[in-house]
Amino acid sequence: MKFGVVTFPGSNCDYDSYMVVKDQLGKEVEFIWHKDSDVSGLDCIVLPGGFSYGDYLRTGAIARYSPVMGSVIEYANNGGLVIGICNGFQILLESGLLPGAMLRNRSLQFICKHVYLRCDNNETPFSNRLNVGDVLRIPIAHTDGNYYWYQADVEELERNRQVVFRYCTSTGEVTDKANPNGSANNIAGICNKTRNVFGMMPHPERASEALLGSADGLGIFQSIVAYAASGVTA
Repeated sequence: MKFGVVTFPGSNCDYDSYMVVKDQLGKEVEFIWHKDSDVSGLDCIVLPGGFSYGDYLRTGAIARYSPVMGSVIEYANNGGLVIGICNGFQILLESGLLPGAMLRNRSLQFICKHVYLRCDNNETPFSNRLNVGDVLRIPIAHTDGNYYWYQADVEELERNRQVVFRYCTSTGEVTDKANPNGSANNIAGICNKTRNVFGMMPHPERASEALLGSADGLGIFQSIVAYAASGVTA
């Protein structure tokens, strides 16, 4: 299996994602520069966290027009696996590969801390190694992580079981107090209808081994490998 990690000007978690794939998963991985357009031969594309293009205008709005994104969109539309983390999630929203938008955190401040997530759907390529109800401890680091969509559309997300992770307490309760940024329905991560595109604001690559304080994020990357090995198509 081969991963590709896209690097935009300002990306700061591309090496983190690269090292998880190489060192923790033992899989082949390569960087993809934002001006490149060749994504052939890849089994999963990672859009990493970081302040692509300095996050000027809206977060992810400029990166969405990088040459590589045309290829990423085509790749995803053909069923390829794509995971966007933090800024990568924002880019997926801006590109239309995932629905909704990101607003400024309700505190209007940058937040960097560990939070708890509850897995609400383990029938995706990105969560199949988890159990529904599993609580993960994973860090966040963002200013614009307040997921928003119109209420009727959020309800459609819920009906389609596109919400994969929610912010919760350490015991798995979904409460407003456990919601760090004000996201609708405590949403921390969603997938598209066909399940092959996934975005999340928390950073699983920063919680991939005990040395980092938590290895809870590794299950997300292991799920991708398990899905690819199964030979099932999204």
